[in-house]
Amino acid sequence: MVSKREGSCLCGAVQFTAGEPLRPIVYCHCRQCRKQTGHFLASTATALDRFQLTCDQGLAWYRASEIATRGFCRICGSTLFWQRDGADEISIAAGTLDDSTGLIEDGHIFCAEKGGYYEPAGGKYQVPGSDRPATPQPEVLALRKPSMSPYPVKRRS
Repeated sequence: MVSKREGSCLCGAVQFTAGEPLRPIVYCHCRQCRKQTGHFLASTATALDRFQLTCDQGLAWYRASEIATRGFCRICGSTLFWQRDGADEISIAAGTLDDSTGLIEDGHIFCAEKGGYYEPAGGKYQVPGSDRPATPQPEVLALRKPSMSPYPVKRRS
């Protein structure tokens, strides 16, 4: 059975599930990600056939370029998704996941466009554009059981 992670925007008007395995975290420093988030975007991804919107009341899409759209909540403004035209996966802002335990860093892309006030750190690579080095398939990491979490889990009804 495939494990799923739940996520949402800040106000809850957009909710989703994302099936494992999730791609390791990629940090995007492109101008568009910086403008949309106010910093850089940390995102994971899952295959479209393992992604499901469970509430799309606030979901809006913005055509940010000729190759992709960006999903966000039109009510609270949360950055949520990045979708390349015709791709079979969807990128998900890592901070929107209710539990990101076990996700690992991959690397940094578009470092040539980074903000002037910071230096990228962590991850396996830092590249000037979008060409990530070839990496093996992401490891499927076991999810921690809720009973192992030191924090109470609140579920929306």
